[in-house]
Amino acid sequence: MARKNLGCSSSLFLVLLAVGSFFATYNLITLVVHNRTMNQGQYTFDPLVVRPDHMKRTRGKKVLFHVAVTATDTVYIKWQCRIMYYWYKKTKDMVGSEMGKFTRILHSGKQDNLMDEIPTFVAEPLPSGLDRGYVVLNRPWAFVQWLEKATIEEEYILMAEPDHIFINPLPNLARAEYPAGYSFFYIEPKKNENIIRKYYPIENGAINNVDPIGNSPVIIRKDLLKKIAPTWMNVSLRMKNDPETDKAFGWVLEMYAYAVASALHGVKHILRKDFMLQPPEDMETRYRFILHYTYACDFDMEGESTIGNIGGWHFDKRDYLQEPPPRNISMPPPEVPESVRTLVKMVNEATASLPGWDML
Repeated sequence: MARKNLGCSSSLFLVLLAVGSFFATYNLITLVVHNRTMNQGQYTFDPLVVRPDHMKRTRGKKVLFHVAVTATDTVYIKWQCRIMYYWYKKTKDMVGSEMGKFTRILHSGKQDNLMDEIPTFVAEPLPSGLDRGYVVLNRPWAFVQWLEKATIEEEYILMAEPDHIFINPLPNLARAEYPAGYSFFYIEPKKNENIIRKYYPIENGAINNVDPIGNSPVIIRKDLLKKIAPTWMNVSLRMKNDPETDKAFGWVLEMYAYAVASALHGVKHILRKDFMLQPPEDMETRYRFILHYTYACDFDMEGESTIGNIGGWHFDKRDYLQEPPPRNISMPPPEVPESVRTLVKMVNEATASLPGWDML
């Protein structure tokens, strides 16, 4: 009897040992997979919102997306588009990229001098005065026109901006009806619930159905964007015409409008923190895909940030509203964040390579 109990105890011990080994192995593998950031050109999936398991893609199957950027015909936007398109061409065919074709959606209503350099669709602007000086309101209207009239071969679309630089080959981060987006710290639906509820009533659902995103960068299935775009346009106009909303949201009003429009159509985004970086706020470019140079970069000559004050070394895209930045911008001090040094190197490479840089 004792021997029998001993045998049972031994069996139970072995089972427990096996289970313990399984979980230890599982945790180890999970840790390795989580921390592995790059493998043969493919980046790890490390989102803020985990994709559903049934949306995982078959390994090795490419799903291309069309790169679309809205633009005006000002010098300020033209030079940014030229740099962006230069780096699109450099990274498009790299291992790990799923970029398809490229379109600049020009919402000036007329052709310009970049038509032969950058593939372009000319869209009509909003009727005069309707944007009330907020030119970004033309973005959703331009997308509505493009989606209705253009032939777009790819099933997915990346909505990008002129001040985006592709720093690594970008795969398709979307999964079926789940687009991929980037979480902006200043888009706060919960904090602004009283305003959001004007456009997303409580009967539509919880406030966290409204993602903390803008329309860019977003990779989204084409049929979903066709549904969202008209709503995005209408919500943008309604927000701009409401003094309380206009005052509260300011220059990010159109971003809130896209987030609300998506929620109205029941679309939730996979939030990818590796989608984009914004120097000098983000210090490293490693394992990121898009560099967004929206902030001014100011440092003293020892490499210390002088944020809010022009430093001994300074770069801000807004200094070049009327003319392109010069070729060969001086490099910042060695101690500044790697992201800032990478930005300057990539701008300098593009401007050195693009013909007629000073002739916009």
